[in-house]
Amino acid sequence: MMSDIEIAQNATMQPIEEIAAKLGIEEDALEHYGKYKAKIDYNKIDQLEQNGKLILVSAMTPTPAGEGKTTTSVGLGDGLTHIGKKAAVALREPSLGPVFGIKGGAAGGGYAQVVPMEDINLHFTGDLHAIGAANNLVAAMLDNHIYQGNELNIDPRRVAWKRAVDMNDRQLRQIVDGIGKRTNGVPREDGFEITVASEIMAVLCLSNTLTELKEKVKKCVVAYTYDYEPVTIGDIKAQGAVTALLKDALKPNLVQTLEGTPAFIHGGPFANIAHGCSSIMATKMALAHADYVITEAGFGADLGGEKFVNIKSRYANLNPDATVIVATVRALKMHGGVAKADLEKENVEALREGMPNLIKHIENIQDVFGMNAVVAINAFPTDTEAEMQALKEEVEKLGVDVVRSTHFADGGEGAAELAKKVAEIAEKPNNFQFTYDLEDSAEEKLNKIVQRVYGGANVEITRKAARKLQRFEEQGYGNLPICMAKTQYSFSEDKKRIGRPEGFTITVRDVSVSAGAGFIVVLTGDVMRMPGLPSTPSAEKIDVDENGNITGLF
Repeated sequence: MMSDIEIAQNATMQPIEEIAAKLGIEEDALEHYGKYKAKIDYNKIDQLEQNGKLILVSAMTPTPAGEGKTTTSVGLGDGLTHIGKKAAVALREPSLGPVFGIKGGAAGGGYAQVVPMEDINLHFTGDLHAIGAANNLVAAMLDNHIYQGNELNIDPRRVAWKRAVDMNDRQLRQIVDGIGKRTNGVPREDGFEITVASEIMAVLCLSNTLTELKEKVKKCVVAYTYDYEPVTIGDIKAQGAVTALLKDALKPNLVQTLEGTPAFIHGGPFANIAHGCSSIMATKMALAHADYVITEAGFGADLGGEKFVNIKSRYANLNPDATVIVATVRALKMHGGVAKADLEKENVEALREGMPNLIKHIENIQDVFGMNAVVAINAFPTDTEAEMQALKEEVEKLGVDVVRSTHFADGGEGAAELAKKVAEIAEKPNNFQFTYDLEDSAEEKLNKIVQRVYGGANVEITRKAARKLQRFEEQGYGNLPICMAKTQYSFSEDKKRIGRPEGFTITVRDVSVSAGAGFIVVLTGDVMRMPGLPSTPSAEKIDVDENGNITGLF
């Protein structure tokens, strides 16, 4: 089988106006970025009626073995098209940091990809560059305000806004700037975060209109005064210029799958730091023009899935009609204690040992969130019949269907059975519900997430975090949703506690307010807002020949 990039480069793509026409979007609404990608001007299309069925793709707790959530999302979109449905996918944009770090690409894989793959993984339509520029404009105006007399009485030790770059660069996590000559600014400790962790990214993804985007930008807290009063982007008069930088980035991007299914790729906040879902704008645009829309939430159902429900669904008024939980035999065996090097060996006992992890995610989707679920087994050649049978037996005890999907190798045809099952359960009523009420106290919200979603015992809030939460309440931020910053590798805050740990305590070490995006970020374990590169970065394998053909993306 060819590599992912070879498959993508050998694909025959359709002109983007033909892809748009499948959705009833006229060419006048397209802003072309070459032949095969375009932005869609939301001012030129009617998207008031969102009548499509929304399918959320989530997953079990991720492992180094890989679960293939994006690949499954793309494959399901092609599967629905294959069985004659009018479908579209709405996914996140890749970040350059992971592309050059560990992932090497994030546009699906095998014969379930979105294309043009190289463009999507690299500069695409410039959205992340625009978000980074907007973020750094705020940083520059904030420091300039302090330098030019500090009329707002900002305490330089309490600047909350970081600079941003779309790259994994641990060297920039903590820096000192403004040193040297007096005209270089006011010296202070500073730092960078990766662009997808910027609040500007979250704001863009959670805005329903350009006007709402500007209002959210205006509310972002950037620093505190010596009296510990919040200072916002509106206070430093930067909201207009920031919105000007973002006005085109807010327009959803349209591309296609290998099989010509329309694909909206727009926005990409991290799920273990931010809310981990693609933009509201793209999701609603897709729902207005397709009968079935497949979207995904980052990492497992305890992270991206929970935030999709309690953050994105609140602000977008969305109710998923069906949820796909992606699992693999390999990942289940890892949760059962098998080392990655031994995954190709049949081990039914280890698979059964790892099943409680998947079962907890099923319980979350069905019982905690009240949604209809189907388990999609992303097939690998090393899966055995005995392992598949054991998996099916355990899941069907819960009254949930299990479908093995071979989209990676077979494209839409390999996902046809999954598509049929999804279309079937999407017609059933559900009991969609939030995990907590916005009127609950921060401690009540946290305990409901930890106890109901994670299966933990309780929450311990440090004195530092408790003081901040009390201050947020006094400042009018008490009714915001919670955005948990937690390891993706465990229900607990300890990534080594795989499977389905119970009786654990989640320690809230620090909190911050993302007043513009509209949530309170809760920091648990050691979650980095600026990742570092691994010992062997994927960037070492990426190259380009004399004709401009890229290799090494996967």
